[in-house]
Amino acid sequence: MTSVVEQRLEGAPAELLEPATRPTLEEAQAWCKALAESHYENFHVATAFLPKPLRPHFHAVYAFCRVSDDLGDEVADTTTATRLLLTWREMLDECYDMPELSRHPVFVALRSTIVACDLPKKPFADLIAAFEQDQVKTRFATLSEDEEYSVYSANPVGSLVLYLCGYRDPALHALSDKTCTALQLANFWQDVGEDLRERDRIYLPQDRMAKFGVTEADLRSGHETDGYRGMLKELCAETRTMLLQGAPLIDRVDKELAATLRLFTQGGLAILDAIAAIDYNTLSQRPEVNKTAKMKLLLGAGLSKLGIHRGSRGLR
Repeated sequence: MTSVVEQRLEGAPAELLEPATRPTLEEAQAWCKALAESHYENFHVATAFLPKPLRPHFHAVYAFCRVSDDLGDEVADTTTATRLLLTWREMLDECYDMPELSRHPVFVALRSTIVACDLPKKPFADLIAAFEQDQVKTRFATLSEDEEYSVYSANPVGSLVLYLCGYRDPALHALSDKTCTALQLANFWQDVGEDLRERDRIYLPQDRMAKFGVTEADLRSGHETDGYRGMLKELCAETRTMLLQGAPLIDRVDKELAATLRLFTQGGLAILDAIAAIDYNTLSQRPEVNKTAKMKLLLGAGLSKLGIHRGSRGLR
């Protein structure tokens, strides 16, 4: 008699379900690589500047982040999403405590990375906590609340990147936190309209909205006011300052990682430039980094890896 294997991620998108049998490490790593290379974001592009032996580890970490996010955002029912994230947290615990029981390709691949790179559990657990918070908190009173959210939603990613490359100096991680928080904020300001329409989330600080005379009704109208544009301009300026405060990290790591970090930082600056280019009208449209700007980003990262245009020079 064949036993029925429990589907622990029941209710998740079909492509994220746990397989009935444990994949091999090679199969799990291939799954993570395919996820990284098929997604619309640029994480996998940045890893191309890293030494080849490190790439499977970056793919595994990326896959964990991507699936965690999708379990929170791609499930319409918040009750189901909360249950799935709790199960995902239990599967993370299993990966650390009883890895032989893991069946999901993310955790089969991630276990190898955890062992090879001596990764602590906390950054992974913090990421899940951010997505759990998304299910219950949709408004933010101050910019400090946005930054506190980023401690869980963004900063762990930077820490994991540094851990993967062998950097554990707290001073470097503090610089990474500046970069990651700023990147998270830039994404908030870029996606104001989309977050409101699709997720009923408003990351704009409510005290800034009050300062500039912007109401939630104004946001729901989809039409930007002078107050809205003034608020976005101020928030983007502060975010740019924070992003540049983290940029010295680029000068304190090896050239391969420096190329990747420079690409992340330039990408954040490019988002802020794109917001300015549409006069901060991010309610009615989503600013996009154009192809010319993207090519410049890749060229700059490539030159950085070659030791030309090294480090944080020229960022502004």
